[in-house]
Amino acid sequence: MIGIDVGGANLKVVDRDGVHVHYCPLWEKTPLVPLLSEYRTDPDTPAAVVMSGELCDCFQNKAEGIAFIVRAVQEVFPRAVFYGTDAEFHTTAVPQLAAANWLASADYLRTSFPGAVLVDVGSTTTDIIPLSRFDDLKGLTDLQRLRKGYLIYTGMLRTSVPALLRIVVLDGIPTPVSTEFFAVSADAHLVLGHITAEQYSCDTPDHKEKTRTAAMRRLARVVCADLEEIGEAGARQIAEQFWDVQRALTCDKVRKVMAAAGTTDVVTAGIGSALFAQELSGIDLCEELGDAADALPAFSVREVARRN
Repeated sequence: MIGIDVGGANLKVVDRDGVHVHYCPLWEKTPLVPLLSEYRTDPDTPAAVVMSGELCDCFQNKAEGIAFIVRAVQEVFPRAVFYGTDAEFHTTAVPQLAAANWLASADYLRTSFPGAVLVDVGSTTTDIIPLSRFDDLKGLTDLQRLRKGYLIYTGMLRTSVPALLRIVVLDGIPTPVSTEFFAVSADAHLVLGHITAEQYSCDTPDHKEKTRTAAMRRLARVVCADLEEIGEAGARQIAEQFWDVQRALTCDKVRKVMAAAGTTDVVTAGIGSALFAQELSGIDLCEELGDAADALPAFSVREVARRN
């Protein structure tokens, strides 16, 4: 059996050969079927699937997105089963399939870390999941999770810098930022050494290089400048202040969920796992699961299906 997580920006597959992550922006009509076909060993290959890509604005609504993803997966894996927010597996395009990937992770981890809060920091979003409240988590939509503080729309790669940072202090001077799509969180984290160029898996805003210098040039444009105007020190100041805001926002939300759940235990996953394990004094699942922690829903849905 293989595990599949069809996100809006990334396709993640876990099979016996390991973890495979593809940048797969559905809104750009990325060919999902050919990518999935690489992992079909025979026509009867079983697959357990979760999704969040149904929210992409290339679809009229979530129902259309769910139907598209189910059809694409079943074209390659006719025996596929799809995990829903009711914690059940389905074989048809039902509403419960929308954004159930986080619940699959909770379902898998709740026995190993029953009192912990899971913080899964991905490329686009951060899931904050109190594992002790699994029954209460069932049925939650992303709208409800946003309201509860269980979902933050910020991640390690794709967050637009001005989404969080509206004013930056450069050499002691408060400077408003442009709201143009000039730089993303991946640029800040690359400059700060939090990620490698290889981990910068999404496209860049300017479709140019994924080097530290190119990232600094993108960050300079956030204040309508060339890199030569503000220098590397100025670009690093923008990166540091973005990280300060992102870190404070994320850690504050996590601590509120921890307090409500009555726990001091945190486990982390995703591309930001090591970084936030350090910030929150948590257990980095990458040390226990290896690369699978960066594709936790795909790994988890496979394990839950095997268990069931």
